[in-house]
Parts: sequence; C-alpha cells; structure tokens
Amino acid sequence: MDIRKDILSRFEARTGRSRTLDGQAKLSLPGGDTRWATYYLPWPTYMASGSGCRLRDVDGNEYLDFLNNYTSLVHGHRHPGVMEAIRQALDEDLIFGAPAESQFRLADLIARRMPGIKRLRYTNSGTEATMMAMRAARMFTKRQIIIKMDGCYHGSHDFAEINITPDLSGQAMPTPKTEAVGIPECLLDAVKVARFNDLGSVERLLEEYKGKVAGIITEPLQNQAGIIPASIEFLRGLRELADRYGVLLIFDEVVTFRLSTGGSQKILGIIPDITAIGKIIGGGFAIGAFGGSEEVMSIFDPAGSAGYHHSGTFNGHNVTMRAGVASVELLDEGAIARIDSLGARLQEGIDGAFRKAGIAGRTTRVGSLVYTHWTAGKITESKDVVLWKKNAADLPRFFHLELLNRGIFGSNRGLFNISTPMSESDVDQAIAAIGETLAAMKPLVAESAPHLVL
Repeated sequence: MDIRKDILSRFEARTGRSRTLDGQAKLSLPGGDTRWATYYLPWPTYMASGSGCRLRDVDGNEYLDFLNNYTSLVHGHRHPGVMEAIRQALDEDLIFGAPAESQFRLADLIARRMPGIKRLRYTNSGTEATMMAMRAARMFTKRQIIIKMDGCYHGSHDFAEINITPDLSGQAMPTPKTEAVGIPECLLDAVKVARFNDLGSVERLLEEYKGKVAGIITEPLQNQAGIIPASIEFLRGLRELADRYGVLLIFDEVVTFRLSTGGSQKILGIIPDITAIGKIIGGGFAIGAFGGSEEVMSIFDPAGSAGYHHSGTFNGHNVTMRAGVASVELLDEGAIARIDSLGARLQEGIDGAFRKAGIAGRTTRVGSLVYTHWTAGKITESKDVVLWKKNAADLPRFFHLELLNRGIFGSNRGLFNISTPMSESDVDQAIAAIGETLAAMKPLVAESAPHLVL
C-alpha cells in the first residue's frame, strides 16, 4: 500500500467542503491564504465552530484542538467566563475612541503579576509589541543597535526578520542575514546577531559596538524554533552583561506568559528592563503589549515633555480588554499547575509512542508546551531542529495530516499545547492517535528516513 496516497485520499475524502472553500479563497487571497502559519497542502482544513477543547470543521468532522490558535486560546474555545465578559462589553459598545476603565484594569492585573512590568502600553499583536520594545530601548538609551539571538522569533516586522532561520556555519559568531527579499539589508547595521545560550558571543558584540548598543532581546524559551529553553546561566549572564554595559534587557514573553502567573521572569527570578507580551492577554482577540519600569515607560507619557507619539486605532479595544481581564484572572496558579501536568502527560505519552513504534523521535517540553522532533539526538539549539527537518523528508507533513484524519488538530510544525478545558482522557486520546499514526507510518519511515528506524 502507498501510505502517502492512503493518508492523502482519506484527508481529501473527509474535507471536500474545505477544498471548495480553498478554491474560492484563491480568487481573492494569494494562494487562498492570509496567514502563512495556518496553510498546508493539499489545502487547509476550514473550521466552523469550537467549544472547550474541541473544534468542528465545515465538513462536520470533530477535532481535539492542540493548536489553540498557536497558544493564544489558553482557555480553549468559548470559555463561559470569557464569553460573559465579551457579552457585557458588547452591551456597552465596541470601541470608544477614548480611554476606557477596562484598559487600566487589565494593565493593573498584568503589572501585579509580572515583575518586570510597572507600566505598559497596548498594541494589536506580538509583532507590534516587540517592535515597540526595541524602539523603546533605542529611545531610552539614545543608541541604535539591538542584539538578537540566532534562531529566535520576534514577529514579522523588519527588525525581527533577521536570523529567524539559524545560521548553520558552525562559526563562533553566526552570519547575519535577512530572512527574505524585501527586508532592507541596511538593517544588518542596526541588528547584530549572537548565538542563543552563548554568553561569549553576546559579550563579543557588546565589546565590538561598545556605547552603541541599546538593547538585548531574547525569548526565554525559543518557541517557533522547537520549544528550546534558554539556560538559567545564559539569562542571568544577559542580565549581568546588560547592567555592565548600560543596555536594556528585553524579554519576549508573548508565548511564555502562560508558564506562570508572572511568565518566565517570575519563575527564573530574572527581571528584564522591557517585556513584550500578547496572545493569552486578549482572551482570543488581537492584542500585544510592551512594558517595563516607570522610568523606561515614561518616555511614552503624552503629558511629559519628551512624550513619544505612540498610537493605534484599535490599541486598548474595549472588548479585547474585557476579554483579557477574564482570561488572565482565570489563569491562576492552580490552572497553570494543571495544564503543566497535562503537558508532562502528553510528553511522556508521545515519547513512549515513538519508542513503541520503533522510531527515533522525542519531544521537548516546557510547562504546557510540547514539540515533537523526528530525531533521537539532543535538541539544545534551533539549528538542531533545522538539521533533523532536513533529514526527515516529508514525515512531519504526513504525521500532521494523519493526525487530522484521526481527529487531532495540532501545528503542522509539530507544536502541541494544552488548554484549561482539557482532561486526562483528552490527552490520552491524543496519545493513542499519535501511537496509531506512528505505527501506520513505520513503513514510510523505513522508506524515506531509514536512519530513524530503531
């Protein structure tokens, strides 16, 4: 039996309406897509509704949702508490074009939880949040250069679109590069690239550009790259280097805010000067925010003499604020401990499924975030992920499609995350489907990537 053809034919048979909609979408959207991350071949599954941790597509198929809009729906779909907050906001109005009490209610809640944030401002995405965090560092220090880490993802603005794909040269310092045509090469003068988890490379740049560096930005946990945590020694070292060289340390906690009531910085006890957040703080609506100390954020005070003009038509949207307050309040320590334990259960189950199938594979996990890797090797940096993907042929693609066939909706890059409505039985259902999928794909593994057969 041709396993690829079998997986594709069953996918096609159960998603006919999605195929039709994809064809219609191509008439007005390039490739039928407006969001690169959600697209996959032969066509993406169009969803119609969701409730709790389950989705229903336009063909009537049901799925357990382990994608949760790329971690933003920490409470799943249509959580009663979040929906009630939305309904109350809608009864008042959508947006006012004026300040609203809900704006500072959410800001107060975040500031009480996150050690590095005393004042904050809203944006409409994590991309905007990191863009403004970098700008704040440049404004405050009156310097130009930002140091970022090779393989880290900070959104899609120009200053972030540098070395998202890690350098594979093996040299002590990564070769700086823009991610795509259209990103100005001149930005390589303003963004310098160090190696993740390598303090020496950061210090080398600080020395080379002494007095010119405004800030250092990093993810405490590389998310898109494969759930790869920064070492505590690296983050402590960044804090010390930032203090020694008089630059600002920026944490991108857009994803990692879910890991504790105060994000990674609360867990680690390492406090950045500026923090970018997003995703879960919007209750399912578009949002981002950046914040820091009162001193740093005072540059945005419109009543101040040096007030910097920062605005946005939908910043602080009333409905988003109300949904965000409900979402953050619901994510208390008990809820986080519970989804973290389910994440551990999922990791153990996936690792066991790979072993049982006789396939070299493993997961990385932090809290409720789990990532599958088609390798038996260690995953310590993003280039490890790029290298195994080069050698895994099309296995991740057909793994993703077959899980869809079995009612498990996850990321096509291998990311799974837990939402608060999930139960142990939901996780066990996913583990069983993953085990069945790996067993069915074993001949394909032997054909396409024999090095992965144990």
